[in-house]
Amino acid sequence: MAELHVGTAHQIKPEDISAIVLCAGQGTRMGGQDKGLQIFRGLPLAQCIVNKLHAQVCHVMINANRNIATYRSFCKDVWPDDQEEPLGPLAGFMAGLAHCQTPYLMTVPCDTPLIPDDLSTRLAQALSHSNADVAMVRALEPQSAGGPFTLRPQPVLTMMKRGLAAHLGDHLQKGGRKVESWAQELDCVWADFDQAGDDPQAFFNLNTLGDLRALEHSLVQH
Repeated sequence: MAELHVGTAHQIKPEDISAIVLCAGQGTRMGGQDKGLQIFRGLPLAQCIVNKLHAQVCHVMINANRNIATYRSFCKDVWPDDQEEPLGPLAGFMAGLAHCQTPYLMTVPCDTPLIPDDLSTRLAQALSHSNADVAMVRALEPQSAGGPFTLRPQPVLTMMKRGLAAHLGDHLQKGGRKVESWAQELDCVWADFDQAGDDPQAFFNLNTLGDLRALEHSLVQH
């Protein structure tokens, strides 16, 4: 992974960016339920993300393999994995790149409903200032309960150049499955969310129904 370095910057505007919300997971830790359709603060998780992204990019898509009609009620462009076996988030990246009509694609998992309003702006800044292939979120998380915070990668929250489709296809054909492994083959830069005012819960992953309810409860308390 490359650290952010200043190069010949070119501005990436919202009209240059599409986004895809990744909802194709099997929901194993949610008892097989479709994670993107679980209700968070009155709305399905996927709809929460789609609503936030409409203000940040010019085109929003969803990657889903089931309940397609329901997802199309949130967003008209819903694309399944073009693979016979589950390949994880990279299959969703591939679906996004295959249907992306803008120079850049942003990827967001459906289980991070508190993404910040400036997510696309800061990913775009990291990408443009470094002229990298991919920008990836790195956010503060506690090392342990009540312990100090440290920067940790959030590998499914990315912005990338549309031209990476062929490279990603080759990586998948060779058996690659992890986002981090693919990123290591590229010029990848961090977009750090560690500034004053950044919400430490912004990238909290809702892996279980218990996580979802606990986050809802914590937001009510505050």
